[in-house]
Amino acid sequence: MASQSAHLSNRAKELIPTHVAIIMDGNGRWAKKRNYPRIQGHRRGVDSVRAAVRTAGELGIQYLTLYAFSVENWNRPKNEVDTLMKYLARYLKNEIKELNRSNVRLEVIGQIYRLPEFVQEQLKATQEALSSNNGLTLILALSYGGRTEIVEAVRSIAGKVRKGILEPEEINEQVVTQHLYTRNWPDPDLLIRTSGEMRVSNFLLWQISYAELVVTDTLWPDFRKPQFYKALEEYTQRHRRFGRL
Repeated sequence: MASQSAHLSNRAKELIPTHVAIIMDGNGRWAKKRNYPRIQGHRRGVDSVRAAVRTAGELGIQYLTLYAFSVENWNRPKNEVDTLMKYLARYLKNEIKELNRSNVRLEVIGQIYRLPEFVQEQLKATQEALSSNNGLTLILALSYGGRTEIVEAVRSIAGKVRKGILEPEEINEQVVTQHLYTRNWPDPDLLIRTSGEMRVSNFLLWQISYAELVVTDTLWPDFRKPQFYKALEEYTQRHRRFGRL
Protein backbone atom coordinates (compact mmCIF):
# COMPACT_ATOMS: atom_id res chain seq x y z
CA MET A 1 0.00 0.00 0.00
CA ALA A 2 2.81 2.38 0.81
CA SER A 3 3.98 2.19 -2.81
CA GLN A 4 0.69 3.49 -4.14
CA SER A 5 0.70 7.15 -5.15
CA ALA A 6 -0.87 9.69 -2.84
CA HIS A 7 -1.15 12.11 -5.77
CA LEU A 8 -3.49 12.29 -8.76
CA SER A 9 -2.29 12.92 -12.30
CA ASN A 10 -3.46 16.08 -14.02
CA ARG A 11 -5.58 13.98 -16.35
CA ALA A 12 -7.35 12.37 -13.39
CA LYS A 13 -7.97 15.77 -11.83
CA GLU A 14 -9.57 16.97 -15.06
CA LEU A 15 -11.79 13.88 -15.41
CA ILE A 16 -13.04 13.51 -11.85
CA PRO A 17 -16.35 11.59 -11.94
CA THR A 18 -19.51 13.32 -10.77
CA HIS A 19 -20.81 10.27 -8.91
CA VAL A 20 -18.81 7.42 -7.38
CA ALA A 21 -20.45 4.35 -5.83
CA ILE A 22 -18.55 1.87 -3.65
CA ILE A 23 -19.33 -1.72 -2.64
CA MET A 24 -17.47 -1.86 0.68
CA ASP A 25 -16.49 -5.52 0.88
CA GLY A 26 -13.96 -7.47 2.90
CA ASN A 27 -14.46 -6.50 6.54
CA GLY A 28 -14.93 -10.11 7.65
CA ARG A 29 -11.95 -11.41 5.69
CA TRP A 30 -9.77 -8.59 7.02
CA ALA A 31 -10.63 -9.67 10.57
CA LYS A 32 -10.22 -13.39 9.83
CA LYS A 33 -6.71 -12.86 8.41
CA ARG A 34 -5.74 -11.32 11.75
CA ASN A 35 -7.63 -13.80 13.93
CA TYR A 36 -9.93 -11.01 15.12
CA PRO A 37 -13.69 -11.28 15.64
CA ARG A 38 -15.59 -10.30 12.47
CA ILE A 39 -16.92 -7.21 14.19
CA GLN A 40 -13.38 -5.80 14.42
CA GLY A 41 -13.36 -5.64 10.64
CA HIS A 42 -16.55 -3.59 10.67
CA ARG A 43 -15.07 -1.28 13.29
CA ARG A 44 -11.94 -0.73 11.22
CA GLY A 45 -14.10 -0.26 8.14
CA VAL A 46 -15.58 2.89 9.67
CA ASP A 47 -12.16 4.52 9.31
CA SER A 48 -12.24 3.70 5.61
CA VAL A 49 -15.67 5.31 5.28
CA ARG A 50 -14.27 8.46 6.88
CA ALA A 51 -11.28 8.43 4.52
CA ALA A 52 -13.43 7.88 1.43
CA VAL A 53 -15.82 10.70 2.33
CA ARG A 54 -12.97 13.07 3.06
CA THR A 55 -11.15 12.19 -0.17
CA ALA A 56 -14.29 12.53 -2.31
CA GLY A 57 -15.01 15.94 -0.80
CA GLU A 58 -11.46 17.16 -1.34
CA LEU A 59 -11.54 16.14 -5.00
CA GLY A 60 -14.86 17.80 -5.76
CA ILE A 61 -16.79 14.58 -6.39
CA GLN A 62 -20.42 15.60 -6.07
CA TYR A 63 -22.04 12.30 -5.04
CA LEU A 64 -20.66 9.31 -3.14
CA THR A 65 -22.92 6.29 -2.64
CA LEU A 66 -21.78 3.66 -0.14
CA TYR A 67 -23.32 0.19 0.03
CA ALA A 68 -23.50 -0.02 3.81
CA PHE A 69 -26.12 -2.73 4.47
CA SER A 70 -28.01 -4.87 1.99
CA VAL A 71 -31.43 -6.51 2.32
CA GLU A 72 -29.55 -9.83 2.28
CA ASN A 73 -27.47 -8.73 5.28
CA TRP A 74 -30.54 -9.16 7.50
CA ASN A 75 -29.86 -12.89 7.19
CA ARG A 76 -26.58 -12.61 9.10
CA PRO A 77 -26.37 -13.70 12.77
CA LYS A 78 -28.53 -11.47 14.96
CA ASN A 79 -25.67 -10.45 17.24
CA GLU A 80 -23.62 -9.27 14.25
CA VAL A 81 -26.56 -7.33 12.80
CA ASP A 82 -27.32 -5.76 16.20
CA THR A 83 -23.71 -4.66 16.58
CA LEU A 84 -23.64 -3.27 13.04
CA MET A 85 -26.74 -1.20 13.79
CA LYS A 86 -25.10 0.19 16.94
CA TYR A 87 -21.97 1.07 14.97
CA LEU A 88 -24.10 2.74 12.33
CA ALA A 89 -25.96 4.90 14.86
CA ARG A 90 -22.68 5.79 16.57
CA TYR A 91 -21.07 6.77 13.26
CA LEU A 92 -24.04 8.92 12.31
CA LYS A 93 -23.85 10.74 15.64
CA ASN A 94 -20.08 11.05 16.03
CA GLU A 95 -19.39 12.21 12.47
CA ILE A 96 -21.74 15.19 12.44
CA LYS A 97 -19.01 17.73 13.28
CA GLU A 98 -16.58 16.27 10.75
CA LEU A 99 -19.23 16.11 8.02
CA ASN A 100 -20.33 19.65 8.74
CA ARG A 101 -16.75 20.90 8.53
CA SER A 102 -16.47 19.18 5.16
CA ASN A 103 -19.80 20.64 3.95
CA VAL A 104 -21.26 17.15 3.41
CA ARG A 105 -24.97 16.53 2.97
CA LEU A 106 -26.44 13.13 3.92
CA GLU A 107 -29.04 11.14 2.01
CA VAL A 108 -30.19 7.54 2.41
CA ILE A 109 -31.77 4.90 0.14
CA GLY A 110 -33.32 1.53 0.90
CA GLN A 111 -36.06 0.07 3.09
CA ILE A 112 -35.32 2.43 5.95
CA TYR A 113 -38.44 1.35 7.85
CA ARG A 114 -36.74 -2.00 8.53
CA LEU A 115 -33.91 -0.37 10.48
CA PRO A 116 -34.18 -0.25 14.30
CA GLU A 117 -36.02 2.80 15.55
CA PHE A 118 -32.93 4.23 17.25
CA VAL A 119 -31.08 4.11 13.92
CA GLN A 120 -33.96 5.77 12.07
CA GLU A 121 -34.07 8.53 14.68
CA GLN A 122 -30.33 9.15 14.44
CA LEU A 123 -30.51 9.17 10.65
CA LYS A 124 -33.14 11.90 10.77
CA ALA A 125 -31.15 13.89 13.32
CA THR A 126 -27.94 13.67 11.30
CA GLN A 127 -29.66 14.54 8.04
CA GLU A 128 -31.24 17.57 9.69
CA ALA A 129 -27.90 18.67 11.14
CA LEU A 130 -26.31 18.51 7.67
CA SER A 131 -29.28 19.75 5.65
CA SER A 132 -27.88 23.22 4.92
CA ASN A 133 -24.62 21.88 3.45
CA ASN A 134 -24.10 22.01 -0.30
CA GLY A 135 -20.84 20.17 -0.93
CA LEU A 136 -20.50 16.41 -1.35
CA THR A 137 -23.76 14.46 -1.13
CA LEU A 138 -23.09 11.25 0.81
CA ILE A 139 -25.72 8.60 0.03
CA LEU A 140 -25.88 5.59 2.34
CA ALA A 141 -27.55 2.48 0.93
CA LEU A 142 -29.12 0.87 4.01
CA SER A 143 -31.37 -2.19 3.96
CA TYR A 144 -30.96 -1.78 0.22
CA GLY A 145 -31.38 -4.18 -2.68
CA GLY A 146 -31.36 -3.32 -6.38
CA ARG A 147 -34.08 -5.81 -7.29
CA THR A 148 -36.22 -4.65 -4.37
CA GLU A 149 -35.84 -1.06 -5.56
CA ILE A 150 -36.95 -1.99 -9.09
CA VAL A 151 -39.90 -4.04 -7.78
CA GLU A 152 -41.06 -1.08 -5.67
CA ALA A 153 -40.75 1.22 -8.69
CA VAL A 154 -42.82 -1.19 -10.81
CA ARG A 155 -45.51 -1.36 -8.12
CA SER A 156 -45.67 2.43 -7.94
CA ILE A 157 -45.94 2.74 -11.73
CA ALA A 158 -48.59 -0.01 -11.87
CA GLY A 159 -50.60 1.84 -9.24
CA LYS A 160 -50.56 4.99 -11.36
CA VAL A 161 -51.65 3.01 -14.42
CA ARG A 162 -54.53 1.45 -12.46
CA LYS A 163 -55.66 4.91 -11.31
CA GLY A 164 -55.48 6.25 -14.84
CA ILE A 165 -52.69 8.68 -13.99
CA LEU A 166 -50.32 7.02 -16.43
CA GLU A 167 -50.89 5.17 -19.71
CA PRO A 168 -48.90 1.96 -20.31
CA GLU A 169 -47.45 3.35 -23.55
CA GLU A 170 -46.09 6.34 -21.60
CA ILE A 171 -43.78 4.10 -19.56
CA ASN A 172 -40.18 4.56 -20.67
CA GLU A 173 -36.72 4.62 -19.10
CA GLN A 174 -37.24 8.13 -17.77
CA VAL A 175 -40.49 7.13 -16.04
CA VAL A 176 -38.82 4.15 -14.39
CA THR A 177 -35.87 6.31 -13.29
CA GLN A 178 -38.24 8.82 -11.70
CA HIS A 179 -39.70 6.05 -9.50
CA LEU A 180 -36.37 4.79 -8.15
CA TYR A 181 -34.87 5.73 -4.77
CA THR A 182 -32.16 7.61 -6.66
CA ARG A 183 -34.46 9.79 -8.73
CA ASN A 184 -32.87 13.02 -7.50
CA TRP A 185 -29.28 12.20 -8.46
CA PRO A 186 -27.31 11.30 -11.58
CA ASP A 187 -26.29 7.69 -12.17
CA PRO A 188 -22.83 6.65 -10.95
CA ASP A 189 -19.96 7.19 -13.36
CA LEU A 190 -17.69 4.84 -11.44
CA LEU A 191 -18.41 1.78 -9.32
CA ILE A 192 -15.59 0.59 -7.08
CA ARG A 193 -15.67 -2.82 -5.43
CA THR A 194 -13.12 -3.79 -2.81
CA SER A 195 -11.88 -7.29 -1.86
CA GLY A 196 -11.45 -8.56 -5.42
CA GLU A 197 -14.90 -10.09 -5.87
CA MET A 198 -16.19 -9.85 -9.44
CA ARG A 199 -19.89 -9.20 -8.87
CA VAL A 200 -22.22 -6.26 -8.25
CA SER A 201 -24.17 -7.91 -5.41
CA ASN A 202 -27.61 -6.50 -6.19
CA PHE A 203 -26.34 -2.91 -5.98
CA LEU A 204 -27.83 -0.11 -8.12
CA LEU A 205 -28.70 -2.57 -10.88
CA TRP A 206 -30.56 -0.01 -13.01
CA GLN A 207 -28.22 2.91 -12.30
CA ILE A 208 -24.87 1.26 -13.11
CA SER A 209 -25.82 0.20 -16.62
CA TYR A 210 -23.06 2.43 -18.06
CA ALA A 211 -20.84 2.91 -15.02
CA GLU A 212 -17.17 2.04 -15.26
CA LEU A 213 -16.28 -0.82 -12.89
CA VAL A 214 -13.02 -0.91 -10.95
CA VAL A 215 -12.31 -3.90 -8.72
CA THR A 216 -9.46 -3.75 -6.23
CA ASP A 217 -8.05 -6.64 -4.20
CA THR A 218 -7.73 -4.29 -1.22
CA LEU A 219 -10.05 -5.28 1.61
CA TRP A 220 -12.33 -2.46 2.70
CA PRO A 221 -10.66 -1.81 6.10
CA ASP A 222 -7.41 -1.07 4.21
CA PHE A 223 -9.03 1.22 1.61
CA ARG A 224 -7.65 4.73 2.03
CA LYS A 225 -6.79 7.74 -0.11
CA PRO A 226 -4.04 5.99 -2.17
CA GLN A 227 -6.42 3.16 -3.12
CA PHE A 228 -9.15 5.68 -3.99
CA TYR A 229 -6.69 7.60 -6.16
CA LYS A 230 -5.62 4.41 -7.92
CA ALA A 231 -9.25 3.60 -8.77
CA LEU A 232 -9.75 7.12 -10.12
CA GLU A 233 -6.59 6.85 -12.23
CA GLU A 234 -7.90 3.61 -13.74
CA TYR A 235 -11.27 5.26 -14.40
CA THR A 236 -9.65 8.10 -16.33
CA GLN A 237 -7.95 5.60 -18.67
CA ARG A 238 -11.33 4.33 -19.87
CA HIS A 239 -13.08 5.60 -22.99
CA ARG A 240 -16.76 5.87 -22.13
CA ARG A 241 -18.70 5.22 -25.34
CA PHE A 242 -22.22 4.64 -23.97
CA GLY A 243 -22.87 2.20 -26.82
CA ARG A 244 -21.45 4.53 -29.48
CA LEU A 245 -18.19 4.12 -31.43
